[in-house]
Parts: sequence; structure tokens; C-alpha cells
Amino acid sequence: MNKTWIKIALPIVVLGAGALGMLAINASAQQEKQKEPQDLRPTVKVESALARDYQVQISGFGEVKPLESTLLSAQVAGEVISWHPNFVAGGLIRRGDILFSIEKDQYEAALLQAESDLSLAQAQLIEEQARADVAREETKNMPASSITDLYLRKPQVLSAKAKVKSAQASLKIAQRDLDNCEITAPYDALVISRSLGVGQFVNKGSQVAEIYNIEYAEVTFPVAGFDSAFLPEKLTGQAATVSTKSPRQYSRSAMISRDLGVIDKSTRMAQLVVRIADPYSLQTDAPQLKFGSYVEVNFAGKNLQHIYRLSQDLVSNRTVWLVNSEQQLESRQVNVLREDGAFFLIGEGLQDDDKLVLTLPEYPQDGMKVKVAGNAEIAKSTSVDTASLVAQQAD
Repeated sequence: MNKTWIKIALPIVVLGAGALGMLAINASAQQEKQKEPQDLRPTVKVESALARDYQVQISGFGEVKPLESTLLSAQVAGEVISWHPNFVAGGLIRRGDILFSIEKDQYEAALLQAESDLSLAQAQLIEEQARADVAREETKNMPASSITDLYLRKPQVLSAKAKVKSAQASLKIAQRDLDNCEITAPYDALVISRSLGVGQFVNKGSQVAEIYNIEYAEVTFPVAGFDSAFLPEKLTGQAATVSTKSPRQYSRSAMISRDLGVIDKSTRMAQLVVRIADPYSLQTDAPQLKFGSYVEVNFAGKNLQHIYRLSQDLVSNRTVWLVNSEQQLESRQVNVLREDGAFFLIGEGLQDDDKLVLTLPEYPQDGMKVKVAGNAEIAKSTSVDTASLVAQQAD
């Protein structure tokens, strides 16, 4: 009978224990759910805004051109007897180099003749002055009414002085013509063209060559209207950098020379000119900056105070998103002063330590509750420049 009772009671005990176990598990699960409610807030990344002073950089593009060009002409007529080895198209010549020489014989003879004429005129003047001195002595015993300018030989003396001046002028012209038999470079120059040779007869005033000044080069470039507000107050003498964009990139130092003072009719832009010293590097080992090169010009504009530099990804329709002290999303209108590459320069609308949202939820709304990634409390986030953060994320 005991065995029969055990067979009946054992299944009942097992089933009861299982039921009690299931009840205990369900109660434990419900307690766990009550203790750990699910957080459905979207997670965002933030960084604190930090203002700083910012130096605006202004850039433009233009073509390198010579400061001046000269069409050389012969100032005297004659036969060409020699020319400088570098006086060829593409040659570089220095200031004062003799470019070519014209046969001098007739001009040396003309100079000697002018010197002779001057000596003769001076001798005649001395003779007339001596005669005038004799006449003046003779008038001491004569009545005043008998003394005339003609008797004192004043016209003759004036005539002799005029002949001396004429002879001096002729001498000066003869000397100039002789000097002009050797044509020298007026500046360091690049020879563009030459149209003479040894034995060729050139006439006075005939064009024989074209040269470009390479002591200085200039680049005229436009400045957009939105950049005009950021130009420095003193432009003349402002340091600048000129950079090539060819496969071989390099930069040269330059200086802003002037503002052309007009607005281009087609582009409505102002025009500035920068000047580069020694573009063909006759005095230095710097790379040559050849005429006709298309270059970029960069120089410092105004220094802006208390500026926020934000990635353009963070600004939409002049609005940024913040996380407020209650960990809620908040949209904020900002004043965009200037676009700077991939960034915007913000002047107003932000304050230091405002928490900028870097990763927005799919459908952001004002007042939306969020949680901040990697921070227990939003107030403990470290203040860093937003621009540096974006650069780190890109890396």
C-alpha cells in the first residue's frame, strides 16, 4: 500500500514543484523589468563650442605679367658691328649690358668737329671781350653822348657768346650720338624678339627688339564682393604669397602693390595688383616664376575677434543643433560671417560651452530627449574646438 501511495504522490509533488518554479521565474522576470526600464532616447555626440580670434585669408587667381615691356629702337643710323650673346629670343640680360653696337667712325668724327667748333667759338669770344675792354678804356676821355653800345662792342660780344653756346650744344649732341652707338639694357630683361644682325644697316628710330622687365613681375587678380569687407585697412605693402598650380608646385613671396581703383564691368569685382621681385631668379636660387603662369595669390585679411569656426556639416540654413542643460535638442539661429573652405565662420548665435550636436537623430525636433555618447553628464564634456573634432573624425 505504501508503494501505491508513493506512486500517486510523487508525480503530484513533481508537478507542484515545477509550477512553483515557473511562478518564481515569472515573478523574477517581472521584477527585473520593473527595475531596468528600457531607455529609448537617441544617442548623440556633442562637443563644446569654443570661440577664438581668427585671421581671415583672402585668395585670388591671376596671370603673371611683366612690370613693363620696351620696344627697343636704334637712336642713330649705322651698321651693326656686334651684339650680346644673350641678345636672342629667350635670353636673359642684365641692366647695363651692351645689347648691340653700331659702327662709330662717323660719330667720333662728328664729335671732333664739334669740339673744334667750340674751341673756335671760345677764341672768338675771348677776342671780342678784349676789344670791348679796349673800347671801354677809350671812353674814359670821351663825352657820354658819344658812347654807344655799338662803340663798346656789346653786340659783338653777345654774338660771340651765342656761338659758344651753339658749339656747346652741338658738342653735346655729338657726344650723345656717339654714346648711342652702344645700346644698353635699361633693366634686367628677358629678350622677347630681335630683328637685327651683324652687318645690317639700321636707320634711326627703327625698331630692333622687344624686351620685358624681369626685375619685377605683377599679378592682377579680382577680389569678390563678399571678401571686400575682410580686406585689411592698409593694402599697400601687405605681404602676400604667390603659388603655382602646375604639376611642379612652388611658392614665391610677393607684396600688394596697389588697388586699381575700379570695379570690373563684367564681374563687378575689385582688382588688386601684387608685385614679385626678381621673378626669373637672377639674384637668388628660388624657382623661376615665368610670365604667363597662372597663379594663386594669398594674403592675410582682417583679424576677427571671438569667432566660432564650424564644419559646414553642422550648419543648415544658418541653424545649428545644441543639447541644453536638460539633455534636450535645441535649434539655434547663427550669423554666418564667411565661408572658409569646408567651414563657416560664426559671429553671433553661440556662446562658449554650448553643446554642439555632431550626430543628429534621423528626425530631430526641438525638445527631443537625447542621451550623450560617452558622457554620464553633459556638463562634464570637455571644451575643444569643433573644427579640430571634425578633423579627428575624418581621420
